[in-house]
Amino acid sequence: MAMPIIMLEEEDPIYGDMLEEILSRVPLIDLIPTLHVSKSWNQAVHSSLLSRNPPKPWLIIHSQATRHPYATTTRAYDPCSRVWIKMSQPASIKHATALRSSNSNFLYMLSPSKLSFSFDKLNLRWHHVDAPLLWRGDPIVAEVGDSIVVAGGTCDFEDDPLAVEIYSIKNRSWRTCDSMPARLKDSAASTWLSVAATPEKLFVMEKHSGATYWFDLDSNDWSKQFDIRPDQRCFYSVIGCVKERLILVGLIGDVENVEKVKVWEVGCDSDSGSFDRCMETGEMPRLFVEKLESETFGISSINICLAGSFVYIYNPEKVEEVVACELIKGGGCNWGSVHNAVSGGVCGMERVVFTCADVKVEELERALGAENRRFEVVNV
Repeated sequence: MAMPIIMLEEEDPIYGDMLEEILSRVPLIDLIPTLHVSKSWNQAVHSSLLSRNPPKPWLIIHSQATRHPYATTTRAYDPCSRVWIKMSQPASIKHATALRSSNSNFLYMLSPSKLSFSFDKLNLRWHHVDAPLLWRGDPIVAEVGDSIVVAGGTCDFEDDPLAVEIYSIKNRSWRTCDSMPARLKDSAASTWLSVAATPEKLFVMEKHSGATYWFDLDSNDWSKQFDIRPDQRCFYSVIGCVKERLILVGLIGDVENVEKVKVWEVGCDSDSGSFDRCMETGEMPRLFVEKLESETFGISSINICLAGSFVYIYNPEKVEEVVACELIKGGGCNWGSVHNAVSGGVCGMERVVFTCADVKVEELERALGAENRRFEVVNV
């Protein structure tokens, strides 16, 4: 008896709006393989990211042991898909000293013999150069255009606590320039100063007083002092630059009772070089203020890292929670918080360093193709 022949209908391919809608729900890290399915899928991925679910800046947390060999683990949080990603790096990257960050995605390590730094979005490439001429314990270090500025933080036996040295990435050489303003003599260290940078200027602010200066790399000149204190009750503030916009985040009240946390955009007159306005962008909801409070110290200080339209705000004394502030075009903020997946394993023998990056699909594809790089979605 002949067996019946069963005809299976070929399923209709998925394309167009339906495909884009499906792809918009896939984490960015998992979209990379779909780029190579076909030309139409590649176009659908880019169309979906452009119109349906644009990527948002990743929060990247580096946890480093404080003892040799200073083992470091890195995890990134993707706010669009709300997943944590473990980022494994080659063993060839040696963390010989304390890992530090400056605002966005600039990482560095400074020892008496070497300065190591990385400024690409996912810190795939590290540069290793001779250390500055002066020994420094806690300087401010910032990427300004194609230069690295190292200022203040000198050891006690050095003559000038305000000394500034600049490394040219292009010329691979150091040069000295005018020292920091004398007003900063007692606070010339990253502990007391907040920094922000555009491609042309370095901004330096005293965290407790609001006294601010800028340094122009082209003219090698320091500006006069400006007092940026939008609210006279602001007892602690930090600054950062995002898309060349100077952002200030301040604590209002006192250490024992932080009443408010506010965000301002600081306007700078390009002709006079003065700060001509502070526009309040948003106030952190009380729920998120409480998330930053530690049981012992409340909120005595904050730090920020910025990328794209996001400002991530955290309390160095309590790294379990990070508050995210999304700056809305035209004014205002959207607020949220991220539970730090790294904090569960952090103890007194580890330091935690925060960066953030506006990661695009092309950059992530290159990172995944780099030798000995692994990106793995982890459950928390």
